[in-house]
Amino acid sequence: MPAITVPPGVEGLASLTELPDATWLDRWDRIFLPVAQKDRLLDYVLFSLRHRGRVSQVGLPIHGLIVLSGPPGTGKTTLAGGVADQAARTLDDGPLLFVDIDPHVFPSQMLGESQRAVARLFERTLPDLASRGRPVVVLLDEVEALAVSRNRASLETNPVDVHRATDAVLSGVDRVARAWPNVTFIATTNYRAGVDAAFLSRADLIEEIATPGPEAIRSILADTLIELSEGAAHDEAALSRVAASCAEFGLDARQVRKLVLRAVCSRRELALHPETIQVADVAEALRSEQEAGALPVPAGP
Repeated sequence: MPAITVPPGVEGLASLTELPDATWLDRWDRIFLPVAQKDRLLDYVLFSLRHRGRVSQVGLPIHGLIVLSGPPGTGKTTLAGGVADQAARTLDDGPLLFVDIDPHVFPSQMLGESQRAVARLFERTLPDLASRGRPVVVLLDEVEALAVSRNRASLETNPVDVHRATDAVLSGVDRVARAWPNVTFIATTNYRAGVDAAFLSRADLIEEIATPGPEAIRSILADTLIELSEGAAHDEAALSRVAASCAEFGLDARQVRKLVLRAVCSRRELALHPETIQVADVAEALRSEQEAGALPVPAGP
């Protein structure tokens, strides 16, 4: 299904998409995390969307909020869309609406304007979408820009406005949790310390999306090579060696995939015929990056 055009004048919405969408399957299948972690995320979203409305907020306080925390490049934003698409396929309750919020439109130099903009999002925009009755998953990407830690409010900003805007986020999440059980939030952050503690305390699930280890990197490399080589087999032992080296340098998932791109761009022949790429080409690209000083020093034991 195509993305829905965001109505003009609606502040803070980056995009609206009806799910399931066949083009979103990669967002789940090609993010390589422990199976138990992915299952936990999906099971929570299914429970939240299907059963939260009948659970007492005193007996079991559920806010419909997941926080995905971890370094950049680990696939948090992609995973959020993937789990929403999987939930839409599993629930089979008709189209699920995936709402992508742009947090960077809310900060303002005008006293009180950030608070008013955030309040409009939670008091008007999201309830209007939820009132359609369909399941709704709301992505709060880079939530540290929206629920700013009030203890860390910079003196270069207006600390009063930061407090008010964060207060508006907290009260907004509470309001939506009470009034709209068909809404579930997925927040992502690269900087957990920058997110207000009260926001984190409302999260029903906080998942750390870590930099991939050797096995995950091996899967990422194989997946990327298959993308280019049209399913051709690759040397398994060599793949494991390159993956181990990538893990030693602490490469994240995005850097691993771009390492394959660097290999493709290393020779004209590969650039013209990327389907001929081999694991040795990726290993050579990694050595070149190391010699150029573009990689971090491997962590010691």
